[in-house]
Amino acid sequence: MEPDDQSTIERRLADLEHEVARLSALAAHPDAPADGVESEGADAVPDPAGSDDPLWFVNELGRRAPGVVMMAGAVDTQAGPVRWQYGLHAEGLLAHDWSDLARPLEALGHPARIELMRQVMRGAHTTAELLQLEHLASSGQLYHHLRQLVSAGWLVSPRRGFYGVPAARVVPLLVLTMIASS
Repeated sequence: MEPDDQSTIERRLADLEHEVARLSALAAHPDAPADGVESEGADAVPDPAGSDDPLWFVNELGRRAPGVVMMAGAVDTQAGPVRWQYGLHAEGLLAHDWSDLARPLEALGHPARIELMRQVMRGAHTTAELLQLEHLASSGQLYHHLRQLVSAGWLVSPRRGFYGVPAARVVPLLVLTMIASS
């Protein structure tokens, strides 16, 4: 068999496996929308393999790691590319004490702090740049909010007056904003 024939067969087999997984998901949840997605926004991500499966990521995750909840991202930032993924078994998440999760979530719960995070992600890194934001009336307020974000691990300050989002927090921050906007 020619190498091109082999790769064509493998690609078609992968497409068939995706379709079987999609149909299985539909059979398991007959009340779900036919495409498996309640609504696809304008920014919906197509399957990089080219199939028409709107649940390609979920189906592949279910095949490779059933019962796992995962977040992942490949983002180019001003500091460089961030390639990150993290997954946990749902069973373990449900057994975990959630009370210790309040602090990092609470740190993002103020309009000024979430705007600070957005501005740092967009390239404002110094206190002088951040003081120009409309949500802040004084440098005292800015430092208060920055302390909260640094303490919760959303920001780091590698040198005085300079702030950045740690690479390990870029994708989780974007995931949280995605959740809040859905």
